[in-house]
Amino acid sequence: MGRRIDYYDDPNAPAANSIVPSVNVVVENDKGEILMIRRTDNDNWAVPGGAIDLGESVTDAAIRETREETGIEVEIIGLIGIYSDPKHVIHYTSNDEVRQEFSICLAGRGLGGVPTPSDESREVKWIAPRDIEKLRLDRSMRLRIKHYINKTSPAIM
Repeated sequence: MGRRIDYYDDPNAPAANSIVPSVNVVVENDKGEILMIRRTDNDNWAVPGGAIDLGESVTDAAIRETREETGIEVEIIGLIGIYSDPKHVIHYTSNDEVRQEFSICLAGRGLGGVPTPSDESREVKWIAPRDIEKLRLDRSMRLRIKHYINKTSPAIM
């Protein structure tokens, strides 16, 4: 399996050669904990998410990606923001694709299921917001979670 390398405003970053609409979901449970995955491709913590497939709506992709990566069923309840900063590029070493960031981040409520790792998630845990600061996250993921926790109006970046 290839690796994922995130670059932000890095003059040594490879040039973007694609842009792929994707979705991320900040899922909260009844205890106020946030669903987090530890990615297999870079070992960073993140919220669930992935590419939107052809023929799929943003909410359908969010529900599918959350289920596939975590085993948790989710209901989408709001928009956190749209993130398309061209300074953030993601290099997938398996095929040398370098994507410009383009992510729609949604808020979700957990409906059920058991946190279960997948091919894309080494660990899946419900984590208290105060403990997320201690985790290794990419800058862009930390920003999405901050916008959610601070109830910032939908961010457009």
